[in-house]
Amino acid sequence: MKSEHKEMMKARRRNIKLTLSYDGTNYHGFQRQTKVVAVQNVLEGALFKLFGDSIELAAAGRTDAGVHAIGQVVNFFTDGTIPIQNVVRAGNRLLPDDIVLLKAEEADRDFSALHSVKSKIYIYKVFENELADPFMSRFYWHVNKKLNLEDMQEALKYIEGEHDFSSFRSAGGNDTSPIREIYEASCTKEKNVYTFKFWGSGFLYHMVRNIMGLMINIGLGRVDKHEVPKIIEAKNRALAGKMAPANGLYLQKVYY
Repeated sequence: MKSEHKEMMKARRRNIKLTLSYDGTNYHGFQRQTKVVAVQNVLEGALFKLFGDSIELAAAGRTDAGVHAIGQVVNFFTDGTIPIQNVVRAGNRLLPDDIVLLKAEEADRDFSALHSVKSKIYIYKVFENELADPFMSRFYWHVNKKLNLEDMQEALKYIEGEHDFSSFRSAGGNDTSPIREIYEASCTKEKNVYTFKFWGSGFLYHMVRNIMGLMINIGLGRVDKHEVPKIIEAKNRALAGKMAPANGLYLQKVYY
């Protein structure tokens, strides 16, 4: 029945690709939920009103509760007739302020926001200050001690390349293989804000947040930067330490 339903959806005339951004603070992740509100629930509801038929989205990344997106990508099949150039403006009128459509395109029939992905970029933001800032707490991980930028930058170099990232995979994911390739793992600092960048072929469940937990411990001097290869090699989640909070994480860009 499930495959028949998918084929019925794909028989529709148009395949629409949307790029959007959202503040994930008030949502229980991206993926549709039955008892709580997720980004997908709200977005599909708005698109139903806009296109006039039931909408089932495929998404590049199923971001967790509290995680944000700068460049999330979704697609769906529809027989709706609204001109593509009107979708962004009309769609944003139906959406709350914390979800914004950025771009709408007619896609090839074989395009899938999930399965056509070649690579993704996630960024993670850390705010270093003795006192917390209530205006930044939704979007940054607050650290109240001085971080060593150079140690974190050196440690991130060990993350680059193709590895078995089991030490950074949380239980509960549905990944079939723990092997991923990271093309870039870097960190820059502007004033007291650190921006970590992870560009890779794909990411395991909670992988970036687990790496970030380790990086902050390295920045605080709790873990030696040269321990990273041993932690990767051990394939032991416990060695990487506590997972970083969701609020500093953003899905920045998806490449196809």
